[in-house]
Amino acid sequence: AVLFPFWGRKKSGKVKSAYKREFVNLGCDVDFDFAGPTIHGAAVVGYEGWLAGYQMSFDTAKSKMTQNNFAVGYKTGDFQLHTNVNDGSEFGGSIYQKVSDNLETAVNLAWTAGSNSTRFGIAAKYQLDKDASISAKVNNTSLVGVGYTQSLRPGIKLTLSALLDGKSINSGGHKLGLGLELEA
Repeated sequence: AVLFPFWGRKKSGKVKSAYKREFVNLGCDVDFDFAGPTIHGAAVVGYEGWLAGYQMSFDTAKSKMTQNNFAVGYKTGDFQLHTNVNDGSEFGGSIYQKVSDNLETAVNLAWTAGSNSTRFGIAAKYQLDKDASISAKVNNTSLVGVGYTQSLRPGIKLTLSALLDGKSINSGGHKLGLGLELEA
C-alpha cells in the first residue's frame, strides 16, 4: 500500500454551479477553507448585442466583500465596445474592430481612482493566410509584443512570441514564448 501524508497541507474544496439560457448566464462558486467559505457569484444578461455583467466575492470569515465588479458591452458584426468598473476604483474600456477579413485591431484604456497613472494599449492581428497570423501590441510603458501563430493541422496550433521592453532595449529582460495548443 502507498500512503500519502496529508498533515501540514492546506485542506480546501470547491463547489461550482451554473445556469445558462439564451439571454442569461449565472454562476455561483463556493471555496471551502478552514477559515471559512468564500462565495463567488456572477451574472451576465444579454439582448440584441448588449451585454451587462456583475461579479462579486464575499469572504465569510471576514464578513467582507472582496470583489465587486460591473461591466457593460455592445457587439455588432465587426465592432465591440466594452467598459468595466472594478471595486469602484478601477475603470476601463476597450474597443475592438475587424477592419477587413485579414486585419483586426483593438485599443484598451484603464485608470485607477486616486492615481494619475493611465494605462493604454493598442494591438493588431493580421491573418497571413488560412493557417498563419501575426500579431503585435504596444502599451504606454513601452512594452512591445509580437507573435506568430501557425496551424500545423486541424486542432493543433504553434505560437511563437516575444515581449520587448522598449525603454531598455539593450539591457535585456526581454521574454520569448513558445505555445502549443491542442484541441480535441
